[in-house]
Amino acid sequence: MNAGILETEALAFVKTLNEAWTKGNVDRLQDYFHPDMVAVTATDRNILYGKDACFAAWHNFASNAAIHHWTEVDPKVRIFGNTAIVTYYFDMSFDMQGQTVNLNGRDMFVLVKEDGRWWAVADQFSDMPAG
Repeated sequence: MNAGILETEALAFVKTLNEAWTKGNVDRLQDYFHPDMVAVTATDRNILYGKDACFAAWHNFASNAAIHHWTEVDPKVRIFGNTAIVTYYFDMSFDMQGQTVNLNGRDMFVLVKEDGRWWAVADQFSDMPAG
C-alpha cells in the first residue's frame, strides 16, 4: 500500500482516538487500544502495561476533567512496514478540581496495523518543558 495512504490513515486514526476521550466518548478507546498497549504518561508514576491499565488512566482523566478544547498541532507520521509513529504537539484546556488548566505538550503514538486495521500499541506524552 502507498506510504501516503498509510500516513493519512494513521493520522486519522489518532485524531479519531483523541476525539473519543476529549469529546465525551471515552469508552470508545476500547476500540483503539491494543490488548498489549504500553503508555508512559505525565501523571502516572509507573509505566502502564496492557489495554485495561491504559484505558483506566484515560477514563479516570476524562471522568474528572471538563475538557474545553484539544488540538493536535504540526502532526508528523513515519511509516515502518506495518508500524506508524505519529507525533504532534497538543494544546488543550480543561477544568479539574475547580481550576482551569491550559496545557501545551507533545505526544507520540506508536500504531501497528493488524488484520487490516490500526491499533494504538504505545503512547508517550508530556507537557511542554519550560524554555
